Amino acid sequence: MASPDSEISRLHDLMPASGRMWIRIVPQPGLGCAIASPFPYPWQRQRQLQINFDLWRRLPRPQRDLLALRQCAWVMGVRWFAPNWYQAAVALGSVTVLVELGQADALGALVAGGLTGVAGAQIWRLNRRPEREIEADQDAIAIAQRRGYGQREATEQLLAAIEAAAALAGRPLDFEELLRCQRLRSRLGGVVSPHPPVR
Repeated sequence: MASPDSEISRLHDLMPASGRMWIRIVPQPGLGCAIASPFPYPWQRQRQLQINFDLWRRLPRPQRDLLALRQCAWVMGVRWFAPNWYQAAVALGSVTVLVELGQADALGALVAGGLTGVAGAQIWRLNRRPEREIEADQDAIAIAQRRGYGQREATEQLLAAIEAAAALAGRPLDFEELLRCQRLRSRLGGVVSPHPPVR
């Protein structure tokens, strides 16, 4: 594999335009896995893909591509301000809290604050739900198809990459990864081409 700088440049070119605008790829030598992203919070304008290049370079290029696209899809899929009822409840609750505090109504502020907290917790759960992990896989495969991969090839490479990345990290697949692999295998009809083991 080329130097980290040239690989970062290549991955930026691979990303969709929205990813290039909002995601920064950061070398992270001490990272316990090949690639990861901190969960993005509402006040963070820029999102990160952290890569341990010592592990990353041990993956074949197609697997690196699919892992990077998948991580990009996941991090861009965390939406704090998409219009829905929970967003409206948070906004309305926040305004109500300020109004009630301005009127010195502690009970009203407490009730409005509680409703705001409930709506905010629901937004948090929506962004962390297991289905979001599977949606990110599907989004990555769709982006890969626009980058010259066939649908089956992209699915196979992502499946192999999930398993290889866990092996490089020295751990078994966790529950969410097992679920994702099961969904990817079902898309392939249960038959997967063999891949060389990671060394």
